[in-house]
Amino acid sequence: MSNDSTIAGTYATSPASGYAGDVTPATAWKILSERSDAALIDVRTRAEWNYVGLPDLETLAKKPTLIEWQTFPTMQLNSNFVATLSSALPDKGVPLLFLCRSGARSAAAAKAMTAAGYSTCINVADGFEGPLDAKARRGGAGGWKAAGLPWRQT
Repeated sequence: MSNDSTIAGTYATSPASGYAGDVTPATAWKILSERSDAALIDVRTRAEWNYVGLPDLETLAKKPTLIEWQTFPTMQLNSNFVATLSSALPDKGVPLLFLCRSGARSAAAAKAMTAAGYSTCINVADGFEGPLDAKARRGGAGGWKAAGLPWRQT
């Protein structure tokens, strides 16, 4: 569980157990903007990508890496997650930013990849849609969308 000092020393990171830390969506965007090697891993389900939307990294000349942490519709843990991501991004020193709906699945994925030897696994706190608001809806009280960061419907 090493913590890349250039990430922790340069960006506002909240401590976490088992991975490099948590960042706000705005800080995640800043890291992705400033670090050409940084990658965004969206661990939500195919249904979420298709119906809720995706982070749009086009202005950064990047695309999110899409790998389900849990497989829709059964929501069983994707037993191939670590192997699939390790094949897609073999450099264990690059900053990996993990994103899900609200920050729980992405934290679990960050822990798994840290355990697999990746040095800088960061969870995007509040995820893509954030927590429920007063009307029991997501997308307005926190997260990537509420922060006004680029996203698109597929």
